[in-house]
Amino acid sequence: MHAPNEFLENYFPILLFMGVAAFVSVVPVTLAFLRAKRNSYAAKTSAYECGFSPMSDTRQRFDIRFYLVAILFVIFDLEIAFLLPWAVAFKGMELYGLVSMLFFLSVLIIGFVYEWKKGALDWE
Repeated sequence: MHAPNEFLENYFPILLFMGVAAFVSVVPVTLAFLRAKRNSYAAKTSAYECGFSPMSDTRQRFDIRFYLVAILFVIFDLEIAFLLPWAVAFKGMELYGLVSMLFFLSVLIIGFVYEWKKGALDWE
């Protein structure tokens, strides 16, 4: 059985790290809030920062193609996230690593060609 002091000694670096993280994250936000000037004007409080007046209602419906392109971007962006660690560890992998990545890429390419043929990537 461990003594209570030994238990605290083992977890002290973690508690110290959590305390420093809390200090580093809370203190700058608090100081910025206390020191910030609170003079607002119409352009600063408006919902549009591009300089144009709103042309239509902000709650209008988006075209479904916008969401489709966004989802496709996320999918192919995640492909890169999987390719980078594989490329770094490629030297240590054998034939199994190459075949598994070729299978992964072939599934993604088939999906990409399918979306392309369906016209999901055409923006009018």
